[in-house]
Amino acid sequence: MKFLSKGVIVVLTILITCTQSSAQRYLADYDSTFYIRDTVKPFLSRMKNLYFSGYIQPQYQVAQKEGAPYFGGADFSEFSDNRFMLRRARVKIDYVLPSKENGLPNAIFTYQVDATERGVVTRDMFLRVFEPKKHYLSLYMGLFARPFGYEVNLSSSYRETPERGRMSQILMPTERDLGAMVSYEPSFKAGKKPVKFDIGLFNGQGLAKGAVGDFDSYKDLITRLTIKPAKIADNLFLSGGLSLLDGGWRQATKYKLEMDENDSKVFLVDSSSSNIGDKAPRQYYGADAQLAYKHGWGKTEIRGEYWRGTQPGTASTTTTPGTMPTEPTYIRDFDGAFFYFLQNIVNKKNELMVKYDWYDPNRHVAKEDIGKAGSKLTAADIKYVTWGVGFTHYFTDELKFLVYYDIVKNEKTSLSGYTSDNKDNVFTARLQLRF
Repeated sequence: MKFLSKGVIVVLTILITCTQSSAQRYLADYDSTFYIRDTVKPFLSRMKNLYFSGYIQPQYQVAQKEGAPYFGGADFSEFSDNRFMLRRARVKIDYVLPSKENGLPNAIFTYQVDATERGVVTRDMFLRVFEPKKHYLSLYMGLFARPFGYEVNLSSSYRETPERGRMSQILMPTERDLGAMVSYEPSFKAGKKPVKFDIGLFNGQGLAKGAVGDFDSYKDLITRLTIKPAKIADNLFLSGGLSLLDGGWRQATKYKLEMDENDSKVFLVDSSSSNIGDKAPRQYYGADAQLAYKHGWGKTEIRGEYWRGTQPGTASTTTTPGTMPTEPTYIRDFDGAFFYFLQNIVNKKNELMVKYDWYDPNRHVAKEDIGKAGSKLTAADIKYVTWGVGFTHYFTDELKFLVYYDIVKNEKTSLSGYTSDNKDNVFTARLQLRF
């Protein structure tokens, strides 16, 4: 009996031990050895390739009048001339898939979200895959910034002024689009040239108001050649770029209006039925340059950027649409520019900024031409010039406070409501934290 009892005890002990060992494979049991090996280490291994960044921009604004229009977030409410708002509050996640051979990234997944009082929206979501040997070539696919212009691609967390220029926000609202792009960017090492070339194909409407997907078969081809900062003299650096966009969208009606080639400064109507489904041309050409001089106070920089091209629209707007316009198509030749002067004062913590930009949606008309009987010219043809003056104090590289005043001037036209300059100047005070 004693032998039998001992045998039973041994068997039970073995069974219990085996049962515990099997149970330790499940997370609910939290055995330290298996949990660390099977869960913690793989999790930490994945987390080491995960990177978080972001920034927040709370601000206070005062407009010249209640209900003032503003190209920086949103127009003022009908009965308000001042407001607190979250201009941007963004969190960005990057997951890097490293190469086992050299540690360089084979692929990067990026996701960025913007959460403010106006809602939560996705700003970026794309995959970037690198050519595995030299990593000079990469392929982007998803939702990401269009490779056009300098100001469009300069992050809002680094841009010195509160907002991009009027032309940027009208022609490329939210700066991003769905598409695919190939990028060539050789390394600076071994005497490689500091250049970058991007070429991509995009839906066209991007994240414009109302956009929920591509609304036609036409795509936008966008390319940019970037020359990175190069030293041209003692403490003097020059950079720049050339950009091209060739695209358009589907015309929903047979009515197409273009400016009279005889310079009579009126829109002529083409009502051919073949216009239905035809491509309304969208073509932009851009050039930019940045000249920076480094000195004891920090830096003095001058930037210039010029766009010119053709933009389709409607009678009331030249803004790139999010949904297919169902009104007659207006074809306009436009141009515009952005100029910055940036000056550190005493040290790098203080910076003075002056900005000048213009957007002329219709280069063929001006002032009193707009609003004349029979011309079919509307408020969408009015040229705007904006002066901006501001000052920024950097508490640290991550924390800054800025004050800025936009002085907006519209053409004085024959059109009711635009016979004089409208009161739409805006003062902005903003705090920004970046991490």
